[in-house]
Amino acid sequence: MSKRVYDQIQPPDMSFDDEDGKGTPIKSIPQTKCIWDLCIQATERAELNTTREVDTKGVLQENSNKSVESTMFVVGAKSAAKTSIILRFLDRDEQPKPTTALEYTFGRRSKNNNMLKDVAHVWELGGGIALSNLIEVPITKQCVKNLSVVICVDLSKPETIWTTLESLLNTIKLRAKKVIAELKRDCPSDANQIVAECLARYGSDHPDKDNLDIIPIPITIIGTKYDEFQNFDPEKKKIISKTLRYVAHHHGAHLCYFSSKMEALVMKTRGLLGHLVFKTQLSKTILTDHSKPIYVLAGMDALSQIGAPPAIVGSRSPLEQWKQLFLSTFPQEAEAVLPDDPTKDTKYNESIIDSVRSQKDEELERFKKLQERKMREEARREGRVM
Repeated sequence: MSKRVYDQIQPPDMSFDDEDGKGTPIKSIPQTKCIWDLCIQATERAELNTTREVDTKGVLQENSNKSVESTMFVVGAKSAAKTSIILRFLDRDEQPKPTTALEYTFGRRSKNNNMLKDVAHVWELGGGIALSNLIEVPITKQCVKNLSVVICVDLSKPETIWTTLESLLNTIKLRAKKVIAELKRDCPSDANQIVAECLARYGSDHPDKDNLDIIPIPITIIGTKYDEFQNFDPEKKKIISKTLRYVAHHHGAHLCYFSSKMEALVMKTRGLLGHLVFKTQLSKTILTDHSKPIYVLAGMDALSQIGAPPAIVGSRSPLEQWKQLFLSTFPQEAEAVLPDDPTKDTKYNESIIDSVRSQKDEELERFKKLQERKMREEARREGRVM
């Protein structure tokens, strides 16, 4: 029997008013509880208050009052308003600053009007695609179950859109598959659940489900700087929007447009990100008119609604056709990629430092050769072959 239940059935403490214990018994005065005791008691009650519900699709889900931790990873082109999106999502009145490599922050949200809070770990990758090898830091098997990735593309610079999307989507896809494979060895049920939830957005009766390459983690593509993009030539806007819709649909991603200068788009983006990390209610009203800010959730678009790209000779798949159409309309800029050894980058020549570095490199080579010679001599003396 637990101590708590035992205490409840014990008779009240008794004390006596004389020394030999034969006097009139009186009840002891109950002790009052301090604020910390009350906090501990409230937390214990909250942890025990767990119910299980069946959602509208008949899937058994856990509806717990326990605090939940989620991870959101924001990547994208340089100067594509990634930091602005994070600050507006976290409701922070700060001036955006350039992101250096990989940066971390977090947000919290009260749950069910009690002391428990859900936590969102927010990572941002700066430098465009040049530092995409750092993607493996936030995307791990420990957090993949509650992970979502946001890819930002700059609508005002269509010459960077395809390069950014193609590179990041491929890198994220490979990393996600590797992490889920690792998770499957340790916990197959969790790995299967992650994949099943991504596929469930399309449902078994979606007409395109067999022609898609869905990434097995939630992806959101955000087209930023819509305030500038809305003044583009209508035909160019149409090509950009239809291409982004196809890419998002093909990979199982959400798609929305954003501008920090347009409050309606800020609120819609905050709602979408809040749903991803805090599981809040989500507006399912989609907008596919290319003359307006696009908002389409994963599984709610269709190839028949997007339309087919013009047939291009040599293109083997619809994705390749959309790529060729986009590249022929918007030739892509080559984004600078960091060399394997940044110290040899000619853009940062410093004659004095370079000469000292060269001298140290030569000294290091001589030291390594000397050590190798000593090891060979010792091996010969001991009769070993190297």
